[in-house]
Amino acid sequence: MPLTDLLTPDSVMPNLKATTKKQVLQELSERAAAISGLPEREVFDALLQRERLGSTGVGAGVAIPHGKLTRATRIFGVFARLDKPIDFESLDGAPVDLVFMLVAPEASGADHLKALARIARALRNSAVVAKLRATREAAGLYAVLTSEPTPHAA
Repeated sequence: MPLTDLLTPDSVMPNLKATTKKQVLQELSERAAAISGLPEREVFDALLQRERLGSTGVGAGVAIPHGKLTRATRIFGVFARLDKPIDFESLDGAPVDLVFMLVAPEASGADHLKALARIARALRNSAVVAKLRATREAAGLYAVLTSEPTPHAA
């Protein structure tokens, strides 16, 4: 699943100025609502519910918050590059500055997991992460995310 299936240029936020995890999730929910028509509060609640199970801060400054909604009709994402790194209660304790949120339909099953795996693979690539951290505008971030080659299975 290429990231072009999950992201549009409108779903990239280049300089998110949030200072807390909750603010980040609120801003991402607002953008998700704007691009999908889903209720912002439902997106936010789904993300919070998932975070209560354990932080989606996966380490190395990256977080992949995600949630499933019954009203969602497709899997989609919102990417944000934070203005300043914040505490996200990550597994490695490192502050987060790159966040890729994923929203999926309740019945998406394996497709949701495949999308999460694809995002994680892209954000484990140190060259991609370095380019994302060096890029300041939405179009550039979108280009980096969507041009990342699919790595071969090990």
